[in-house]
Amino acid sequence: MDDVRTRLREVRMNEPLPAAPVPHTNPGRTHGDPDANRTSVGERIRILRAAGVAVVVNVPERGLPEVLHWGRDLGGLDADELEQLRLARARPVSPSALDEPWPLTVLPGEQDGWEGRPGFSAHRARQAQYPQWNIIEAHSTADSLRLISTADGLDLTTTFSLDLAGVLRVDHEVTNASDTSLALAALESVVPVDDRAAEVLDFTGRWTRERVPQHRTLTAGSHVRETRRGRTGHDSPFVTALGTPGFTSSTGELWAVHLAWSGDAVYRYDALPEARTLLGAGPLLRPGEIELAPGESFRTPASVFVWSDRGTDGIGSRLHRSLRARSSHPRRPRPVVLNTWEAVYFHHDLGRLEALADTAAEIGVERFVLDDGWFRGRRDDSAGLGDWSVDPQVWPEGLHPIVRKVRSLGMEFGLWFEPEMVNPDSDLAREHPEWLLQPLGTGVRAWRNQYVLDLSRPEAFEYLLESISAIVGEYRLDYIKWDQNRDLIEAVHDGRANVHRHTEAVYRLLDRLRKRHPDLEIESCASGGARVDLGILDRTDRIWASDTNDPIERLAIQRWTELLLPLELIGSHIGPPVTHTTRRATSLDFRIAVALFGSAGIEWDVTSCTPDELKVLREGIACYRRLRGLLHSGELVHPDTGDAGTTATAVIAQDRARALVRIARHATGDRALAPTLRVPRLDPAGRYTVAPVPELPVPRGLDDVAPPWLGHGELRLPGLALAEVGLQMPLLAPGEALVLELIREPS
Repeated sequence: MDDVRTRLREVRMNEPLPAAPVPHTNPGRTHGDPDANRTSVGERIRILRAAGVAVVVNVPERGLPEVLHWGRDLGGLDADELEQLRLARARPVSPSALDEPWPLTVLPGEQDGWEGRPGFSAHRARQAQYPQWNIIEAHSTADSLRLISTADGLDLTTTFSLDLAGVLRVDHEVTNASDTSLALAALESVVPVDDRAAEVLDFTGRWTRERVPQHRTLTAGSHVRETRRGRTGHDSPFVTALGTPGFTSSTGELWAVHLAWSGDAVYRYDALPEARTLLGAGPLLRPGEIELAPGESFRTPASVFVWSDRGTDGIGSRLHRSLRARSSHPRRPRPVVLNTWEAVYFHHDLGRLEALADTAAEIGVERFVLDDGWFRGRRDDSAGLGDWSVDPQVWPEGLHPIVRKVRSLGMEFGLWFEPEMVNPDSDLAREHPEWLLQPLGTGVRAWRNQYVLDLSRPEAFEYLLESISAIVGEYRLDYIKWDQNRDLIEAVHDGRANVHRHTEAVYRLLDRLRKRHPDLEIESCASGGARVDLGILDRTDRIWASDTNDPIERLAIQRWTELLLPLELIGSHIGPPVTHTTRRATSLDFRIAVALFGSAGIEWDVTSCTPDELKVLREGIACYRRLRGLLHSGELVHPDTGDAGTTATAVIAQDRARALVRIARHATGDRALAPTLRVPRLDPAGRYTVAPVPELPVPRGLDDVAPPWLGHGELRLPGLALAEVGLQMPLLAPGEALVLELIREPS
């Protein structure tokens, strides 16, 4: 049997997704030979600990493991105390229920006694599968646990990894160890949460208004949010969090999950009368999509679980620390980008673009990105997608003249692609209609005049890899913006649903391209913010949060994108005076203040700017370049203003020596007296000077007389006073923002 299992594990349905890097820095961990930490099944309790978090797992002699505790660190419990903890959590026999206690496992099912949504669902030859799992191997370190279980005709590997930020990643891999096919319907990771969880936070949205929070009371039953868009989606649940009553940005205990995956997904919580509440996520598998032949395996994307006792900011803080510890995380300063889309749209003209580059360089732009319209037949969005070569009618010398110009000005050069899509009006679609993911003969509808290429077809995959790689190599591209502008409706391969395999192929394409061009940076865009997840971010360097550059809309979009991602990964651009997505006019000062808190750039024809506007832009860019080291390394918090029309965003240096705070108004409030700003997480004993950043003007506001301290030069207060008493803010008008810098004085 061991030889059979070894052979089976060597066979894979597809290339496995690379595991997310998990940094190991806690002392006392054993590395090297994985068998050095192999434990006997009889040793029942495992505890993973890091960054104030503990995960306690019961590994039984029969059946699958149970998570006894996920939350606050319990300290160094000895073996006897862990066994006592197991007894303390052992369930009784409920009235009108099964006659004996039953386990709430990491893959709950009816065979255990669980009557909610199953963690595993499959059938074989029309026979439902209720596997009686038994653990045959358990490998553990101080921060990881890998369990190998078997049932009749099935092998299962379950992995728990707790990183240095206290972020828990859980995934499963199931192998068909029989001689008949297995139809897999569900494989989802779940973890129980504390009974004090009484409220739910998740998200919805639409194009140009992504990540709209939904905060509500937790109710009984199995609650499921499904995404069936073939990509993460503008309305993605994004993060689902269960929390104690009344939790806020800074208070309350929360248990949250995010699925590191860019395809169809399931977010779930189960609050049943006879069990602890479960929280989980997993890939959504359509009927017939995953059929495992003998020896084939299926591995889930990682479900990322985060616990916090500091509200939603505590969730964000752990996730940001985890992401920044990755070996692939961007290390050099995030350059100021100018993207040409809202400057020229499809109208490419060398002289106009050279003038744009001259002005961009003069105001401090560091990266020039040529957006849509450069490739063959692309004069509007009805043609050309798929034909990835430079259009000789528009660019008779190729892109070399504009590339030379941009680089002569000291800027990097980037280019827009939409590799996964194809227009019917393209040579590619005419020559290879069989490469489309959606069979046109069924009457499937177009979206932005385009359809999807089936990247799980090796020929389509290799065509894209070679075409894109050739352009990257010829022009030595520093950067590409990788766009994806439609949902995957009726996505099939040879008649079978194919979202999952297609998404895996997108990941492999990005991985192969990065391997060929290791210095290339990639931005993920999907109609703006429709693919914001940790799966795509394992392969890219930033995301485009939304197709709207309206700063009023962006305040909310970026605030909740920041729950998952640190500022350096969030593209945030200064748009034109009137935003094309909302037709709202806003001041340049306000647009700069919003874009400052992100990976900043410009999406505007700056050759149309007045000298005064160019001066303001130059100073705003200088402000970003001076402060980006703090913005992209500090702890992000969102102080409560007590005013629904005003938001506050603060970045606190890791050593608490500096802070940057933006208070912005997007709507009028109920009170004529503006809110007080309290700045948390400072050094309570340190003394800070507080002043507006010198590069940006102080807004006029609506007060007849501004708060006296604003005209007083620098204010000096201890960190404790700033956190507990705070600063009286001016009454800002909607569309105004004040950016303050706090610097701790030497002791």
